[in-house]
Amino acid sequence: MTDRKVTAELAAWIVALTDADIPAEVRREGVRTFVNWLGCAVGGADHETVDAALRAVSPFSGPREATVLGRTERLDPLHAALVNGISSHVLDYDDTHLKTIVHPAGPVASALLALAEHREMSGTTFLTALIVGVEVECRLANAVYPHHYDRGWHITGTAGVFGAAAACGKVMGLSQQQMQWALSLAATQSAGLREMFGTMTKSFHPGAAAQNGLKAALLAEAGYDSSLQGIEALRGWANVTSEKQDYDEVLGELGSRWEAALNSYKPYACGIVIHPTIDGCQQIREEIGADRVAQIAGVQLYTHPLVRELTGKTTPQTGLEGKFSVYHSAACALLRGDGAPTAFTDEVVRLPEIIALRDKVQAETDPAMHEASVRIVVTFEDGSTLEKYVERALGSLERPLSDEQLEVKFTDQAALVVGADLARDLLAHAWKIESVDPAAIARASVPATARAEAS
Repeated sequence: MTDRKVTAELAAWIVALTDADIPAEVRREGVRTFVNWLGCAVGGADHETVDAALRAVSPFSGPREATVLGRTERLDPLHAALVNGISSHVLDYDDTHLKTIVHPAGPVASALLALAEHREMSGTTFLTALIVGVEVECRLANAVYPHHYDRGWHITGTAGVFGAAAACGKVMGLSQQQMQWALSLAATQSAGLREMFGTMTKSFHPGAAAQNGLKAALLAEAGYDSSLQGIEALRGWANVTSEKQDYDEVLGELGSRWEAALNSYKPYACGIVIHPTIDGCQQIREEIGADRVAQIAGVQLYTHPLVRELTGKTTPQTGLEGKFSVYHSAACALLRGDGAPTAFTDEVVRLPEIIALRDKVQAETDPAMHEASVRIVVTFEDGSTLEKYVERALGSLERPLSDEQLEVKFTDQAALVVGADLARDLLAHAWKIESVDPAAIARASVPATARAEAS
């Protein structure tokens, strides 16, 4: 329990913040966050998980005024927020706030873009709200991590709903009281279990957080009241879901310390703790050549215990399970040099040559190893060995993706769904989000053939 009025103080900050209060470098990172998110949402649009979600919810849609990114279907904004949130996370390729392994943009951007097709907003307003939502989500995640995560909560779902509510409430111009209601309505809808990793339901978490956060803001705007201290109360979110409640992480240096500036972007489409292993195995493949890979007798990984805890699936049967198998990822990086979405399909996971090499991979936990590092020892059939140590992988804060690398990532995945020309056009518009209509970007993601048929 705390004497601080956390929900009230956070709400007051959200309401009072202006566009000019956000430093230029933070706004620039917000643009990068949007670019990365849009590429992932379009890139995941044709996944079977999205197909199943649409079959389930489409019959119950209200007025179909919001776009399902990269597809022909339209839904009401609440359902569009859900499906686009699923699409943006299903490849496990989206952004990561590395302090807590939360994926900030999925819940926030999915809710905001759906709202933008219902209520007119400028690109500047959209970007400010996106940054506000990411900031709120990451600060609340910081406040309860790692105890909350260790209990089994999927922090992207549980913290993401606050970010979506804050972002949408900011656009709606909620009063402080309404914003407190929205945050508390978000708190009571906070959900997501780590048990679901490796299944379709993992991507449901950011989708549901987007839908529920938007719903929370709409309810608050309509006068639907709630607790005014849903975050910090004795039976509020932080105390119920975690043994740790560090409210300085929520309220400390608000407006001067920006968690939204610390976002990172994945070069590999899988659990973030696998990235050092993929990075190292790709380097080994480049050093020894493809022919020498065929002579590997064994691969020993020395990793932080969290790696096996999160990604210890030794015999994945589906592409989604492969994203949580450090064994599959190592084999695929060595044999194919691949860590993109193409490495994590049902077909690739079941390839005999991948399975054969995967079975030679062993992982040993080393508590002294940083969770973002790995030591790899490859033994060859002639008895020789090669060792590789990766302190921080590509995509980390120490080795961030450049704008050019983000562009390649965007076009490579989006082009597979909507074609290369449309992917390039979308990318160009995403970089200019502050000066364009967000709703127009959503509508422009529909494949050209579908637009032509509709006209």
